[in-house]
Amino acid sequence: MEEWDLLNENRELTGKTHIRGEKLAPGELHLVVHVCIFNEKGQLLIQKRQKDKEGWPNYWDLSAAGSALKGETSLQAAEREVQEELGITIDLSNTRAKFSYHFEAGFDDYWFITKDVELSDLTLQKEEVADARFVTKEELEVLRSSGEFIPYFFLNQLFNLKNATSIHF
Repeated sequence: MEEWDLLNENRELTGKTHIRGEKLAPGELHLVVHVCIFNEKGQLLIQKRQKDKEGWPNYWDLSAAGSALKGETSLQAAEREVQEELGITIDLSNTRAKFSYHFEAGFDDYWFITKDVELSDLTLQKEEVADARFVTKEELEVLRSSGEFIPYFFLNQLFNLKNATSIHF
């Protein structure tokens, strides 16, 4: 049973929690994180979601993602999701989320890091991740255009966002 903290519209803890899988009531919000891991060559590590995964099954996705658990900060959730899904440890203590997107059910923080990772060092979470690979900007565009990648609204800007100091959508 996965439990999430609930937040108000100002991203403040409400003191209430939510059980994953239950319907959120109007005004109940939670925190989601996404992590984009780039290597020194500027390629993005992506993962393919399992064919039976709820939500976007069999699609390519960003490096790692998930909901923050009860008591977790965005940073802690991002580090945990990478460890769970890819089996590698990252340290986000000297960085901050690149941007946060406010969606209907909450807040989604996007973390960008550069870390050289060998595919052979990954331990994929069998229940969630079917495959992983590195892609260039052009290869990501091919996956996006063919409908094989989750259609994030900023995908065509993802590689530009990596080095951006300010973001304008």
